Amino acid sequence: MFGVSYAGDATIEVIKKVESLPSMAVEDSSISYDDTFKESFFKTLVADLNVLSLFNVDRHHRKTHFNDTSVMVENKDMDYVLRYKMHQDDFGALNVELKLISKENIVLKKQYKINRKNVFMFVAHTIAYDINEYMKAPPVEWMKRRVIFSRVVAPQKTEIVISDYTLAYQHTVIKGGFNIFPKWANKNQDEFYYTSLEGKKPTLKHVNIKTGKSKSIISSDGMMVCSDVSKDSKRLLLTMAPNGQPDVYLYDVASTQSKKLTSYGGIDVNGQFLDDETIVFVSGRLGYPNIFSKKIGSRSVEQMVYYGKSNSASSTFGDYIVYKSRESSNAFSANTFNLHLISTKTDFIRRLTATGINEFPKFSIDGDAILFIKNYKSQSSIGIIRLNHNKNYLFPLKYGRLQAMDW
Repeated sequence: MFGVSYAGDATIEVIKKVESLPSMAVEDSSISYDDTFKESFFKTLVADLNVLSLFNVDRHHRKTHFNDTSVMVENKDMDYVLRYKMHQDDFGALNVELKLISKENIVLKKQYKINRKNVFMFVAHTIAYDINEYMKAPPVEWMKRRVIFSRVVAPQKTEIVISDYTLAYQHTVIKGGFNIFPKWANKNQDEFYYTSLEGKKPTLKHVNIKTGKSKSIISSDGMMVCSDVSKDSKRLLLTMAPNGQPDVYLYDVASTQSKKLTSYGGIDVNGQFLDDETIVFVSGRLGYPNIFSKKIGSRSVEQMVYYGKSNSASSTFGDYIVYKSRESSNAFSANTFNLHLISTKTDFIRRLTATGINEFPKFSIDGDAILFIKNYKSQSSIGIIRLNHNKNYLFPLKYGRLQAMDW
């Protein structure tokens, strides 16, 4: 791993040679379940191990006995062998025993248990998380978190779905009508906001997942989107257009009062908290969409991006901003929209994607990864970018088209 300068700056592209990664094989010792389920678990686990970006993972699905004293002959030259056994107990729960083997020595042992096998992918994510911890790599807490997204299933018809980051698990929580822009309401991910377009005015709604209760928060003519939630969940950044012109508003959850933060004769949208006192937002005040920042309560505005002529859909973490930029302008074919990363401390710009329409970037809670939506050749996917490993991964949606998501 090397960089030319600013070694700690994520805008500098990180290069990791494939041959420098240790090799890993996965051995399946499962019982109780059919081959289809065993194959699904194996593929999910291998995908997670690949996303860790710590190993060259062998994709062969090989089966052996859990208590064999040696690894399989095919895996004898591997740096690591991950062997696991799934079995169902008398109460129908899925149990997983695991051991990580290196040079014939067991270096890690774990056991996992879940009551329902249909959420097996979260066990796979936790196994990858624990192996990452054992390797003393930077935390990947995001791997165990849930994604909420809206997908268009028919004209003016959407579903809001909760899933894991690979889309292997999906649970539809809002069905019917036109409901868009879901946003987690807190770090615990047990509440969320979304925009309903079913009434006379666009309305922001709040849902408590545990109780199933839903309530209306605020409505506005023209436009209503919750673009960000503060770390303490007490403040929201909303885009509203009560007088026909969209602006960014600060909404206080406790008092239910909103305060207008931007005031421009054009478009100001998609506010994001840069810190407790500063927001970034998308504005057309240069004659084209671009990223700006301002202190809450201040009238002065600062331009943040000087590359590109159509920049939008930003997300922030610490000193970093990731944003979507149009790379082409073709009236007769699809345009390319790529994601770029900048630091507020340097002038470096790092392009993160290369083809298709890439949008709705969202930093992980630790800034280690970026989740985004990719639409390319009629396929809608969730993408994940491992910033420090310079690797991208895609997980396609089986049906529908992704409209927006939050992590």
